[in-house]
Amino acid sequence: MMAMGQFYLFSLVLGTLGSLCVLFTVYWVQHWRGGFGWDGTNLMFNWHPVLMVTGMVVLYGAASLVYRLPQSWVGPKLPWKLLHAVLHLVAFILAVLGLVAVFNFHYHNRISNLYSLHSWLGITAVALFACQWLLGFTIFLLPWASLSLRSLLKPIHVFSGAIILSLSMASVLSGINEKLFFSLKNATAPYSSLPPEACFANITGMLVVAFVGIVLYILLVSSWKRPEPGVLTDRQLRFQLGPGSRPYPVAYMPVASGPSQ
Repeated sequence: MMAMGQFYLFSLVLGTLGSLCVLFTVYWVQHWRGGFGWDGTNLMFNWHPVLMVTGMVVLYGAASLVYRLPQSWVGPKLPWKLLHAVLHLVAFILAVLGLVAVFNFHYHNRISNLYSLHSWLGITAVALFACQWLLGFTIFLLPWASLSLRSLLKPIHVFSGAIILSLSMASVLSGINEKLFFSLKNATAPYSSLPPEACFANITGMLVVAFVGIVLYILLVSSWKRPEPGVLTDRQLRFQLGPGSRPYPVAYMPVASGPSQ
């Protein structure tokens, strides 16, 4: 029960950080960069950081933790698989819209595409995300794959998910830095003098780092993982029976069903 309490505490902190990441990004582009539009100007570009932070960081991180929810430890796994897949699909759609915004902005302003490290990191993260989602849908959601194949691919699926989230964080941080360098290069208050916009954007980047760090930590904590199939632990029993309940004797212990992820 202590592990469950710690999980909910981390979830509260994570939800707060994720909301702040999105709100800070929206406020940055609204207050200092002129707001939003879909007309090929800088206002169209401003959708790019908001959509990428929301999709590739916040929603992606939330979707990654679906199987850490205590409610997912018992009962059918299919609803949690569907929630995991749908959240990731929404995150991917937002990421694609973010790419459309920046590519259209570059096209209308005759700016080259994919020349910076930021763009390489970002496009790599989105491409891997697409492959990851298709692999997960094909292997873990559709019923044709055997348990042995799922067990073989599960560590790769989890590891690649953490890599994609880390790449997304690196892309966001480099994108914030790049935008500040370009925007404040000829300003009366250059980036090096740390004007209010630069300070606020840097804080936004630190919020993203904190969010991703907590997501990766939760993914690595074994006491919050869904137990393997056929193993109904004391943790599951106490969650199923309620706080203060005594687990069944081992001889009468029920057996969980369904492949774990």
